[in-house]
Amino acid sequence: MTETVLLVGGGGREHAIARALTDADCALYACAGNKNPGIARVAAGFETLETTNPTAVRTYADEAGADLAVIGPEAALEAGVADALDEAGVYTFGPREEEARIETDKAFQRRFMRENDIPGCPDFETFDDMDAAAEYIREYDGDLAIKPAGLTGGKGVRVMGDQIDEDEAVEYVRESGYDRVVLEERLVGEEFTVQALVANGDVRVTPAVQDHKRAYEGDDGPNTGGMGSYSDATLELPFMNRDDYMEAVDVIESTVDALDGYKGVLYGQFMLTADGVKVVEFNARFGDPEAMNTLPVLNTDFLDVLTAAREGSELPQLSFAPKATVCKYAVPDGYPTDPEAGAAVTVDEDGAAEIAADFDGEAILYYASVDDREDGIYTTTSRSFAVVGVAGSITEAEEIAEAVLSEAGEDGLRMRHDIGKPDLVQQRIDHVEELR
Repeated sequence: MTETVLLVGGGGREHAIARALTDADCALYACAGNKNPGIARVAAGFETLETTNPTAVRTYADEAGADLAVIGPEAALEAGVADALDEAGVYTFGPREEEARIETDKAFQRRFMRENDIPGCPDFETFDDMDAAAEYIREYDGDLAIKPAGLTGGKGVRVMGDQIDEDEAVEYVRESGYDRVVLEERLVGEEFTVQALVANGDVRVTPAVQDHKRAYEGDDGPNTGGMGSYSDATLELPFMNRDDYMEAVDVIESTVDALDGYKGVLYGQFMLTADGVKVVEFNARFGDPEAMNTLPVLNTDFLDVLTAAREGSELPQLSFAPKATVCKYAVPDGYPTDPEAGAAVTVDEDGAAEIAADFDGEAILYYASVDDREDGIYTTTSRSFAVVGVAGSITEAEEIAEAVLSEAGEDGLRMRHDIGKPDLVQQRIDHVEELR
């Protein structure tokens, strides 16, 4: 039986999901606020609509005859799109609005961890009175991370002792306009992500990934949605050991045990500190760009995971190719503070394949936020496209991604060239050795 799958979302993450379903026995339909040319190329149908409108998404699912759905963006989960699709009889691999609060409400997230004794929870307090929050900052013995309770696309967090000082922190909470904030101890260490596929009480974890949020090389500049990421040919990253990885897995499993009927992806962002693994945050969907690291090396048929989840069966064990990946995003000049749209995107996919073959690897192009016109593809004001190198080592994967991006050029585009390079990876290793 051929399944009909609806994919909700049109970014790089969703392009990775679409590609993971390309070879499966399914008819893929997609909807998003923007037309992603990479998704449209492999989908049987593509509808442009507002993905935070549950009625519009449900109507399109009915028109497409969808049996299954996968939701990519967190805003759609917060809007209750999974609830609407489930109620319409379309099994949706994504949590309902209430369960998605593990991401969409950071105050709830921390209280949930504390109430359920989830390991790795930092010291924190939540505030809806910004004067009280400012007083807490003044009195706290140490540096704090300031987090808006709601969704900010990964760009709302400010960290004392790194990005801002105490006076700037007080000004930020008072002038931000946020209704609620979470103030928590600053975690010092190396960040990494572990994503898990979850349904029917089963948890299937994927290799660890390290994202790079800062806009500029050397981890400088403002936070972004993610400038790129890398994974190794093993489950853990070079600065970790297997015990570190399993400590993170234990946190995810404890969280799933405490959540009632969670389904979809649970993404744990962790900090490897001198005191072990701590939770930076949870997300209720694939990461962007982390999906682009993990899905290309997933040997298990992703559709088999979806159908097992729907049928209430045990999820298949996941198998991954022993390959490293390096993802690098190309973004418009001025991103993220003052992006300039309208630059032509010219990536020769056939040439990219030839470049990768020279390294005995693979190069994959993922479109994100682009303007697909009759005369070509152009940048918008958000992240434009990503190139992922896949090879036997991080170094080789980085060389593939870099070589393909160099052919694309940097006219109106910018990228972080340092992601995945040996010296930056070694800095991570040295940092953890110092902490231990």
